[in-house]
Amino acid sequence: QVRLVESGGGLVQSGGFLRLSCAASGSIFRINTMAWYRQAPGKQRELVADITRGGSTNNADSVKGRFTISRDNAKNTVYLQMNSLKPEDTAVYYCNADLWDQSSDYADYWGQGTQVTVSS
Repeated sequence: QVRLVESGGGLVQSGGFLRLSCAASGSIFRINTMAWYRQAPGKQRELVADITRGGSTNNADSVKGRFTISRDNAKNTVYLQMNSLKPEDTAVYYCNADLWDQSSDYADYWGQGTQVTVSS
């Protein structure tokens, strides 16, 4: 069993900041790409940022210059530093990981989501 647990969401004023964390645990052999997605009410889930095991990153245009994704491979954890938050960043943020488990199966896992609300 593999679990992804997010933390760090909450309510913040426009212009503020939050740092999300997502820790993967369980029967993990190796994690490849980790990512953050978000889903606002009435909208489709969208990619916010992803990061390879080697540290290469990719950010959505809407968050470039404001959000930074990073990871700690030793802790199987990915972070999302969110600065200069805007009301349109309000969404449920989900962690995602592509990984091999101890049975050599390759699969895609999701966290349960954490709410981020930015007030104007």
